[in-house]
Amino acid sequence: MKKLLLTIFFWIFSSNAVLGAHDKPPVLIGLDAEFGRASSTADDSIKQGILIAIEEINNSGGVLGGRKLALMETDNRSIPARGIENTRVLAENPDVVAIFCGRFSTVVIETIDPIHKYGIPLLDPWASSDKIVDNKRSPNYAFRLSLKDSWAVPTMLAYAQKKGFTRLGVLVPNITWGRGNFELLKKLIPAQGMRLVDTEWFNYGEKTLLDKYYALKKNGAEAIVIITAETEGAILIKEIAALPKKDRLPLISHWSISGSDFPAMTGQALYKVDLALVQTYSFIGTQNKKVSHFMNAARRLFGKKSAAELISPVGYAHAYDLTHILALAINKAGTTDRKAVRNALEQLGPYNGLIKTYRQPFSPTRHEALSVEDVFMARYTADGTLVRIK
Repeated sequence: MKKLLLTIFFWIFSSNAVLGAHDKPPVLIGLDAEFGRASSTADDSIKQGILIAIEEINNSGGVLGGRKLALMETDNRSIPARGIENTRVLAENPDVVAIFCGRFSTVVIETIDPIHKYGIPLLDPWASSDKIVDNKRSPNYAFRLSLKDSWAVPTMLAYAQKKGFTRLGVLVPNITWGRGNFELLKKLIPAQGMRLVDTEWFNYGEKTLLDKYYALKKNGAEAIVIITAETEGAILIKEIAALPKKDRLPLISHWSISGSDFPAMTGQALYKVDLALVQTYSFIGTQNKKVSHFMNAARRLFGKKSAAELISPVGYAHAYDLTHILALAINKAGTTDRKAVRNALEQLGPYNGLIKTYRQPFSPTRHEALSVEDVFMARYTADGTLVRIK
């Protein structure tokens, strides 16, 4: 049996840092993410968002009349087989009430079977494939507070229309997540009055994408829709930036590249390319008590001096709100029984979160806490932060 890199973090931010003999045992939240992937920052943003929420919940008395929350973490390295095994390990621990997933839809999709085999809630703060929540299981144990591909694609295409583009090329990876987005693009581009002039497929690990870029340009693309993770995205940006300015087509990107420190990976090349990408939340320009309180905790716990230092910001915001919603469900259920918590997630009342006020985060017929109205296009500024495109 493969040895798993398994770390248990008991983050109890109170005067009682160590459990005494008579203290109630903690309620564990699982997190399986791509910690072993060097370029990913989404994993840390999700983890830190959870931990900030855990501190707040524990300082307010915990759950179920005084039990603290704690985080149990596994590393899938963005490899589906590891995600499956980690899900089994977490689910077989009776103290784990729910499992948060990481960024990569190709991993999360493969965990849907074990999630339902063990009957443990899956809480998704990033992975966007429609198939994760629309999994045809009944009862459905997958809940998402994040982007959904069928919201991302229309938002990207609406931006293309606003910019006056009528002929689009598509660059997409030959993986489950890529193929799902391509099916949406193939359907919606002509439906929105534009033309799909060409599609180029690539495999992760390729060292150049310039030939595929040139093929799209040669076939008449005015702009290119890109579906990619950060490694290949950075390769493409650097290759386009090295071209004469007249040969640099605008790029309209899905959001996986923002699950990394993309400005650091691309350097000054990033600012030589017209790149817009999908997002669901920005701390920049958002001023309210929730944000102020969150930033105070991020500064104290993780040394984040400003919102500009929150790399992969949606991970922080989604995971924070989703952890608070889970705590509400545990208290409503009155137990850590997973089935009862799953049912309670569908029956919660309003929650005033960081991202918005949720009238009802989830329902029996809707396991998506956000909506297409929460999605917008953003771009990187000169200091590397993501800001909404007005």
